[in-house]
Amino acid sequence: MTTSHTPHARIVERAKVGPHTTKAEHVGFNGRVAILITNMVGTMWCAYAFAALALISLPEAIKGGTAPLIAWIAQTFLQLVLLSVIMVGQKVSAAASDKQALQTYKDAEALLTIQDEVHRLIKLNNELTTQIHAATCPVPTPATPPTSRKR
Repeated sequence: MTTSHTPHARIVERAKVGPHTTKAEHVGFNGRVAILITNMVGTMWCAYAFAALALISLPEAIKGGTAPLIAWIAQTFLQLVLLSVIMVGQKVSAAASDKQALQTYKDAEALLTIQDEVHRLIKLNNELTTQIHAATCPVPTPATPPTSRKR
């Protein structure tokens, strides 16, 4: 006994598309330029270079007194260095998020496959139950009504 089973269309669609990751978001010329700049500025080496660049003006800030020193720290050092450090952190978070999305995708694929198999087995079970019922329970013939006697 065989039964035909058609998997749900979403299973086939998901297999073609795959998981959605941040790499799929880089579309068009502007997107590529933005990613290129982000990848260059968002490195710890760039943070070190910005720190060195900021330190060049530190002696002048110290000579200027408290206000110029605080301004140097806030406007020069923190902005230059933290920009790259935050970008590195964002890249690490995005990579972790992509890994999590891929794992979730694989888990969902496994569940969809299992559910599709259960659906196929239920259809098969229903068909076999119908066949068993037909083989073991004869079709009842309609009873003829009793004839009434005249007295």
